[in-house]
Amino acid sequence: MLRTLLATLCLGLVAEPAGAQIYSWRDAGGNLVVSDRAREGAVVMPSYPVSETATVRATRSAPAERSKVYDDVVVEHARLNGVRADLVRAVVQVESAFNPLARSPKGALGLMQLMPAIIREFGVRNPFNPAENVRAGVAYLRRLLDRYQNNETLALAAYNAGPRAVDNYGQNIPPYRETRRYVALVNQMAGPSVPVTRIFKITEIVDGLPIVRYTNQRPASGTYEVLATR
Repeated sequence: MLRTLLATLCLGLVAEPAGAQIYSWRDAGGNLVVSDRAREGAVVMPSYPVSETATVRATRSAPAERSKVYDDVVVEHARLNGVRADLVRAVVQVESAFNPLARSPKGALGLMQLMPAIIREFGVRNPFNPAENVRAGVAYLRRLLDRYQNNETLALAAYNAGPRAVDNYGQNIPPYRETRRYVALVNQMAGPSVPVTRIFKITEIVDGLPIVRYTNQRPASGTYEVLATR
């Protein structure tokens, strides 16, 4: 959701070793462009290695200790929603560099850079509260995964550019430079996905008695519990 990803976080794919540079310049429309390749008039930006990655660098330092502070809440909500914890960690890293007070000029807030509409819809009282922010952000990511049949690439594109943009381009990544880099960065940091099977426990009341059944199909309505993700 971070519309100013390249302007404020500016994580960049770098094929060279950790000492490679990140460059920035303004395009014809006045937008800030960030790249690992130099061009005339480009300014060299200070960059820092991203923990546990070999090729990703950031214009904002994000020590590994910072991410570990939020690991419990990430793992908890990833499990509850059947989302890979590594995917959630990568989204948080790219969105906010694990800064719970992060803001974007377009109104995205907190660790997962929630937009106001998502904050309202998911009942977030304090978007700067890490637990509330991650709860809503992961639930929204789960909705996008359901919308695109667990296709993480499309879900990430929708998280960044909005599902309408993904749908308008035939359920493909929109041809936006920011969105394409965003998806590539998150996918690289999260690592390859694996086939996911979720087991749902459904409790129904029949003749006044609770009847429990299990299925690998997400119920369309009613109350259920996610028991396992493989």
